[in-house]
Amino acid sequence: MSGLVRFADRFSRPRRIRRGATLTLVFASVLATGAATGSWSDAADDGRKTPPPPVRSDAVVPAGRDADTAEEAADAAAEAMADGKSGKKAAEEAVSRSGDRWGSVYSPGEYQEFEKALGGGYTGVGLWARRTADGRLEISRVQRDGPAGRAGLREGDRLRSVDGERVTGRPVTDVLTLLRGDRAGTPVVLGLERAGRTWRETLHRAHLSTDPVTVTELPDGAVMIKVAAFTKGSGAAVRAAVRTAPEGAGIMLDLRGNSGGLVSEAVTAASGLVDGGLVATYDVRGEQKALHAERGGDTDRPVVALVDGGTMSAAELLTGALQDRGRAVVVGSRTFGKGSVQMPSRLPDGSVAELTVGHYRTPSGRAVDGRGIRPDLEAEHGAEERAETVLTGLGPPS
Repeated sequence: MSGLVRFADRFSRPRRIRRGATLTLVFASVLATGAATGSWSDAADDGRKTPPPPVRSDAVVPAGRDADTAEEAADAAAEAMADGKSGKKAAEEAVSRSGDRWGSVYSPGEYQEFEKALGGGYTGVGLWARRTADGRLEISRVQRDGPAGRAGLREGDRLRSVDGERVTGRPVTDVLTLLRGDRAGTPVVLGLERAGRTWRETLHRAHLSTDPVTVTELPDGAVMIKVAAFTKGSGAAVRAAVRTAPEGAGIMLDLRGNSGGLVSEAVTAASGLVDGGLVATYDVRGEQKALHAERGGDTDRPVVALVDGGTMSAAELLTGALQDRGRAVVVGSRTFGKGSVQMPSRLPDGSVAELTVGHYRTPSGRAVDGRGIRPDLEAEHGAEERAETVLTGLGPPS
């Protein structure tokens, strides 16, 4: 099953939403928000040390509830358009009233960036940021060939403002919205701080591509596979990295800060480490479904999975599968807790409402939404060193 969102080429004009046959599931809208701006937050929970308050992830979503919300959003958009107002804004208000925690509305341009992000490309400045304990934003990574990298920005720089808007204490998603651009070449002014010096830098957004999977051989011979996001091709890249690792080498699968992406890619990644079998179950309007790995994965190498509060959605799906099946020791801090399934619908003004239609569970039946996944070994600081120690002590799986 493809996890990539695709719309039918034509949508009917009536106000009621028409769901095209080509609409498929999306497990992480957060990825799209980050990639469209050129910034992912490594602390996707906005600096909190625990996930948001739990929701009823153990309840099956009643059939028709999301359809009602979709119709309300479509009606609200159509009525606003008839009055010469913003259809997108009216739809956002309808989705907000529905109580859908992950429901969101995108303009056509924003959703186009969504799809580019899932395909491994985006329009942005090429930086990643994390929330620090004092509420400030700190650059955690810079894409060398991006506008931020060419301007000399580097890890550890503080982001103070975007186009004059102060960002200290603001939700990461708000900051990402300020950075967002749907056209290359448009300017954005960043207020920055480094070692007590403050300055402004004007960057011009560019079309950039991401390399979501990086492979590094560790000094002890183990192989670290870092997966930044599950965009197109990332699952095959993980599987290839496992297959080509030196004989007998252990695998450290780094999913820290991975905000999710395409569920099909997470399942493909799992296929590199298990020999078939169940990866997750999920429900869509009460109908139960299952996701299975392909046969032929490597089951001999020891595996440690690194996670943190920024590990979300499809990345949690993979983590839960490896943990439940005894295929990996999970090290780090509790994951974010986004285990919901979204499905998109086109609205009358061309914008897109993405609404929750169900939730997924790990192979043992554990719910993830609002709860996250607790690691086998908790290590908030020095997690990578702890993971290396664990990996060194692991023998081949029995």
